Amino acid sequence: MGTVPLMSNYTDLPTIKEWKRIVAPHTKPSIAKATWQIINSIGLYFALWAAMYFTVQFSYLATFALAIFGGGLLIRVFIIFHDCGHGSFFKSRRANHITGFISGLLTFTPYFHWRWEHSVHHGASGDLDRRGTGDVWTMTVEEYLSGSRPKRLAYRLVRNPLILFFITPIILFVIRERFPSKGASKRDRNSVLWMNLAIIALAAALISIFGWQHYLFIQGTTISFAAMGGVWLFYIQHQYEGVYWERKDEWNFTAAALEGSSFYKLPKILQWFSGNIGYHHIHHLSSMIPNYNLEQCHNSHEIFTRVEPVTFWKGFKSLNFRLWDEEEGKLVSFRAIRKRERKPRAA
Repeated sequence: MGTVPLMSNYTDLPTIKEWKRIVAPHTKPSIAKATWQIINSIGLYFALWAAMYFTVQFSYLATFALAIFGGGLLIRVFIIFHDCGHGSFFKSRRANHITGFISGLLTFTPYFHWRWEHSVHHGASGDLDRRGTGDVWTMTVEEYLSGSRPKRLAYRLVRNPLILFFITPIILFVIRERFPSKGASKRDRNSVLWMNLAIIALAAALISIFGWQHYLFIQGTTISFAAMGGVWLFYIQHQYEGVYWERKDEWNFTAAALEGSSFYKLPKILQWFSGNIGYHHIHHLSSMIPNYNLEQCHNSHEIFTRVEPVTFWKGFKSLNFRLWDEEEGKLVSFRAIRKRERKPRAA
């Protein structure tokens, strides 16, 4: 089966020994960079709340506009949360846990529970036999064609862009993250409970200051914009033209990182708001590289610079991709399989 490689200039993937040597200098956390990122992300987010409190007194439209900015900042806060979960943001484990909890509180995400699910995603990304945890629901063409009508309808609904990027994100962060997943450890389940209590306590404090109507408007719009943007980023990281997917026996960690995780090349302002997570191929190669070192690592060696980028406008082409075609080794649209869908199925 032939995947379309992102690194078309490669004859062989870099060896594990080779890329580990290259990324090693970039895995060292910086207290100065981490602290400054907290100030210009979490600090600025708090300042924006104060500005929204002022504007909401006379103009919901002005507050709505600020909420778009706030949503972008909240995505950046989530990247800090994400790095803390990997243990890469600070050298200190305690500092990562404390910062991770605070940023998780702002993004409505339980720290230890999310960290566990995300580690599963990193260990199985691009593996067709280990789908289902921390990823976007993706069926193969054969799975879809052989599925029941209700399952196929459910899949079409879930993969509909309006549902996937406007409804699902809000459900995910506001409701889904309030409950532990099956198989979660006691600590992970408790992290959900403690986060829920912390969210309630913070909401009660803010309601006493803002009033419940103003709080719901500010918090609701901000978290909604952040959730929608965050889900789009997660989608484009592993759903794009030329992406790598293989069955477990053929799966390769290096290929899954460099060919199965996108280099999403964004305009500088969007790169800043997204915390450099567009360098996702680098992140999946080594999750111990903090976000503030990802671009530096990418530019440090021609191994990485030969990765074909997914540009901002090219990324929207990925909205057409719905299913993985194992015969062709690529993502395809529903329209592309209609002829196969009409063929009689084998008994």
